[in-house]
Amino acid sequence: MKASIYDVARHCGLSVVTVSRVLNNTANVREKNRRKVLDAIEALDYRPHAAAQSLARGHTRIIGLIMTALHDRFFESVVNEINRTLARYGYFLALSVSNDVRSSERHDLMHEDRVDGLILMSLPEEEQYIAQLKKRSIPFVLIDNQRRDHMVPSVLTDNYYGGYEAAKHLLSLGHTSIAHVCGPEYFLSTRERKRGFLDALREEGLSPFAVVQGEYEIGFGYDTAKSWIESGKLPTAVFAGDDYIAVGIVNALAEKGMRVPEAMSVVGYDDQYIASRLRPYLTTVRQPAESIGQSSVELLLKWIGDGSTASVTVEWKPELVVRESTAALKA
Repeated sequence: MKASIYDVARHCGLSVVTVSRVLNNTANVREKNRRKVLDAIEALDYRPHAAAQSLARGHTRIIGLIMTALHDRFFESVVNEINRTLARYGYFLALSVSNDVRSSERHDLMHEDRVDGLILMSLPEEEQYIAQLKKRSIPFVLIDNQRRDHMVPSVLTDNYYGGYEAAKHLLSLGHTSIAHVCGPEYFLSTRERKRGFLDALREEGLSPFAVVQGEYEIGFGYDTAKSWIESGKLPTAVFAGDDYIAVGIVNALAEKGMRVPEAMSVVGYDDQYIASRLRPYLTTVRQPAESIGQSSVELLLKWIGDGSTASVTVEWKPELVVRESTAALKA
């Protein structure tokens, strides 16, 4: 038998009115009580009647998500958490994926009568989207935005801190010849990781072995490491802009019989699924995908519920995860 709103109220020990307020994202609900209701909804697998709510409030109960790729397991984790959190609030997710990262094409989701709000994730041409959404008065939230001065609700990871911690880890192991292999410059995350990396080296009076910019792809990491091998000049350590680049570097070295971390220490970024599956297990910087997904939904539903358009920026700290791909420099 399906759980009802009355079952939810009994389970969390609160009134039906309070449960209803949480479901409809209205203001003046204490955070403690809101959490109780959400936990009860999840425990009972309660699903509000979306059609009835939509008719009553004039809303679609649909949230759109526009992103540029879905092959990245980190972004996939964020999307899964967005979907799970939306379901707890009685919303559905509509996903739009563009294969062209520089595309500014018009999306069908960007119509006020089709979605209640939008989440934009890591879009290089985000300014054009922002202008259209403001014009149409559609609530929205940015994830992994490319600028910090948009004055709109956004959710970020402190990528400067992540790059800094990655470099400090390699420096603590005695490495002084350290390269950085990173993604495209138009991503704020790329620029911030690089800035943190360079600042950590400057504090020790060091310059990088090299900073090589390309794509967040295994092939780019492989080609970069292969060119170093062919030149006969290699760094002793590398900070890769993401785990895919790191895997490419490890593959190129392995092809020549060079082991990681004996021949080179390698740090990745994102803590993708492969980071803890391929040997050597990859030292990497983990981004909190679940927290990013959940906070983006809560920011957006607050805007939808009470009309709040405050330019709130939620920034999460990444975490260095030390595994097998880094080791102390041998004398």
